[in-house]
Amino acid sequence: MKPLIGIHHVTAMTSSAEKIYEFFTYTLGIRLVKKTINQDDIQTYHLFFADDEGHAGTDMTFFDFPGAAKAVKGTNEIAKTGFRVPSNQAIIYWQKRFEKLGVKHQSPRKLFNRMTLEFYDFDDQEYVLFSDEGVPGVPSGKPWKKGPIPDEFSITGLGPVFFRVNQHELMESVLTQKLTFNFVEKQDNYYLYQSGDGGNGASVIIIDQPNALPARQGYGGVHHVAFGVKDDQDIYAWIKHLTELRVPHSGYVDRFYFHSLYTRLYPGILFEFATVGPGFIDDEESYEILGETLALPPRFRKDRATIESLVRPIDTKRSHLILKKEYMEEL
Repeated sequence: MKPLIGIHHVTAMTSSAEKIYEFFTYTLGIRLVKKTINQDDIQTYHLFFADDEGHAGTDMTFFDFPGAAKAVKGTNEIAKTGFRVPSNQAIIYWQKRFEKLGVKHQSPRKLFNRMTLEFYDFDDQEYVLFSDEGVPGVPSGKPWKKGPIPDEFSITGLGPVFFRVNQHELMESVLTQKLTFNFVEKQDNYYLYQSGDGGNGASVIIIDQPNALPARQGYGGVHHVAFGVKDDQDIYAWIKHLTELRVPHSGYVDRFYFHSLYTRLYPGILFEFATVGPGFIDDEESYEILGETLALPPRFRKDRATIESLVRPIDTKRSHLILKKEYMEEL
């Protein structure tokens, strides 16, 4: 199999589409590039936050399932989502920003010789900033030009994704034998693996916690992680590979913005393979207004009136705004 390109996207659950929009847009400075529906549950929003142009490998997405309970953290789950920043100095910037804005966070620390900063949102969703300083690998994305964060400190893509598991050896065999990851190094009960060109954008981290209680999905937790592949030919190759391994899978799924394949290779964790295109700039939205309309893939557009009656309106128009860049000396 061709090596997986890296992390394509992470999809999580939120208690409030409105609040996660405010948090990602104005606190984190990550652009909303698509406001659409969960294609498997049309009364649920699916929000995509990414870099300036919505490149694969930069987007974290959210569902807001009506009536969902709060996630119970534990083992056998996708535990934390990593984000990339350009430098160690950017980590200090974010520490000061979180202190100013009252965002819950930990102190910066070194993990696998990379400066990191862990923080949380209003649902206690867990995130970790990773400095790219001195870490070669897959390229990151582009800072949001009209966002509030100066380019030199901006979040530009996804970093390592953390799996908290009670069967480390099983997860390692999934990563190294069924997928295309290679073991890199160990630090305490953390294990680092990477695929393809490696670096923060193509890495996963296992947290080995054999005695922890099982996690339960809900808002404040991660729904699934997607790994990047080049095109449909690669999707079909993975379908063939999983079939030969006798692993159940979804088969080819057209999500319009990318094409996908889903499978469960480890208890409690949903994996997706997703193509790098077509992308989020399409016939409904130009670059300038990404994320401002309720966008629908073509097969749903005939039902727009019904869908709009099911999902509450959320004002995400911001192309008319001029957001002040917030520099470190002002924090």
